[in-house]
Amino acid sequence: MRHARRRVVRVTRLAALGGLLLGATMVTHAVASEPRAPDAVPYATAGEAAAGPGAGLVSRLGTSRTAGSWTDADGGTVVAVTDEEAAAEVRASGAEPKMVERSMSDLKSAAKTLREAPRVSGTAWAMDYRSNEVVVRGDSTVSADDWSELTEVADGIGGFVRMERTEGTFTTRVNGAQPILSTAGRCSAGFNVTDGERDFVLTAGHCGPEGSVWFAGDGVRQEVGTTVGGSFPGDDYSLIEYAGGRAGAGAGVVAVGDGKGVRITGVADPTVGQRVFRSGSTSGLRAGEVTALDATVNYPEGTVSGLIESDVCAEPGDSGGPMFSEGIALGVTSGGSGDCRTGGTTYFQPVTKALARLGVRLIVAPGADGGAAAPSPAPPQAQGAGTPEAASPGSAAPVRGILPDPSTLLTRLADPRNVGPGLLVIGGSLVALVATRWIRAEQDRKAYRRHYSATWG
Repeated sequence: MRHARRRVVRVTRLAALGGLLLGATMVTHAVASEPRAPDAVPYATAGEAAAGPGAGLVSRLGTSRTAGSWTDADGGTVVAVTDEEAAAEVRASGAEPKMVERSMSDLKSAAKTLREAPRVSGTAWAMDYRSNEVVVRGDSTVSADDWSELTEVADGIGGFVRMERTEGTFTTRVNGAQPILSTAGRCSAGFNVTDGERDFVLTAGHCGPEGSVWFAGDGVRQEVGTTVGGSFPGDDYSLIEYAGGRAGAGAGVVAVGDGKGVRITGVADPTVGQRVFRSGSTSGLRAGEVTALDATVNYPEGTVSGLIESDVCAEPGDSGGPMFSEGIALGVTSGGSGDCRTGGTTYFQPVTKALARLGVRLIVAPGADGGAAAPSPAPPQAQGAGTPEAASPGSAAPVRGILPDPSTLLTRLADPRNVGPGLLVIGGSLVALVATRWIRAEQDRKAYRRHYSATWG
């Protein structure tokens, strides 16, 4: 019997040593095959080409000979020019020129004069490249006297400043794709970004001051992170540092509803006339087009300039949510007027400007081969809420949420792609070795007692 027990102990010890070797091999393999961190791109990666050839032509010809560019209904590029020589250069490049009376310098001078006038809350203005005008809008909160005084300023500039009254009010959209909550209110997560060491959520600056603590929505009080920097008013962006330091799985995907999302593969500045999509936790996925750039809005909280103007609708709670086109990040929702029943105007903080000023890079989704996924083309029409299958702004992907992947400990330990199974094998082998050592020591002790008893009994 004793010999049989000894054989069991020896076999167990050999098995434990083998388990240690196996576990070490499993851990090494898991570490070696661990998925790499999400790709991150600076805003310049998308380059001039992503914003369209018109931007390059305007930059090359200068602000005194051009007055902006836009995409027409057929997808072609149109450049506003002030002389025939510039028009010839535009034609030679394959774009369509449009002769206009006023240059970009004239339009910018008009906008500068409006900024220097007494501030009137509830007003906004932007350069309309297609009509070669500066459009000033006033919401329902602007009094008749204030509107009259601003009209006098516009008349002094010239006949190319168009005054328009609009229904509703220009407000920031406090209350994105995924909902995030703090004591300041409810907002939407925009895009995931990184500084190379830590990951953040890029969202609207008006959502909350520095130090605001954010939680996941739907009654699940799981901490997302804390606002660590941003700008509002003046600009409208902020960074929420993840509580765990990392964005986790699906960091390069934005939610569009029904558990689906869109892979984000780059970042760029938009063009006027470009078809775009916006996702928010209140109104879901909506489509429209960019109507103006470098817009200024006088919110009750302060003035924000350099915004993207669009006819995409938005509602309270959509603030900070992402705007994108064909998988390219363009902006985060700032505010606007109207709603998704009657329509309205919505303004966005350009992502490129926020990335540059915050010193962070956009996290993009890897493709099936580990590289950046190629965006799929958007259809010509997409109305109302939908999914990537109905309105393909980018390739579809499942959404895991804005928090790190909420897998259970048991799932993680059982996944052979993780180090958990290897550590379990190593742990079990160590326990077996300790147990066999204890059994051997106990056998030796009992044998000694039997020998001692026989000698002195």
